[in-house]
Amino acid sequence: MNLIRKAEERDIPRIHELLKQVCGVHHDGRPDIFRGGARKYTDEQLRLLFTDSSRPVFVSVNENNTVEGYCFCIITEYRDHNIIHNMKELYIDDLCVDETLRGTGVGHDLYEYVKAYARDEGCYHLTLNVWSCNPGAMAFYERQGLQVLKKEMEVIL
Repeated sequence: MNLIRKAEERDIPRIHELLKQVCGVHHDGRPDIFRGGARKYTDEQLRLLFTDSSRPVFVSVNENNTVEGYCFCIITEYRDHNIIHNMKELYIDDLCVDETLRGTGVGHDLYEYVKAYARDEGCYHLTLNVWSCNPGAMAFYERQGLQVLKKEMEVIL
């Protein structure tokens, strides 16, 4: 079993490699929206994220301390909202396991860790978005027990 911990500056190069894999999946599925070869974050943006308690980033590392997967999270707290009850939610902004390690349990362990973290933080629920052009990710999340909360729809003009 891998160790799961908060991301650190030393993880940045490997996180960029994994972010590139995710970018490729999105670009292949929706090249009309996603740029090929784009970089989601700069090193400085990642450093800032790693210090933001409302946006925790977790990594799964092997015995050599090599990052095999990550999970970018956003915690939102609703207080005195006009229509939403007071609550906290943890939103998974991005979860990735190295494409060579998918199906080995790394993603499941990372997801379970983040779910437990959300409970410990007093979150009511955990949410995420998944692109319809990524059926592998949809199947993964369904196996983890997630169900549809809402659907985002589009028409290309």
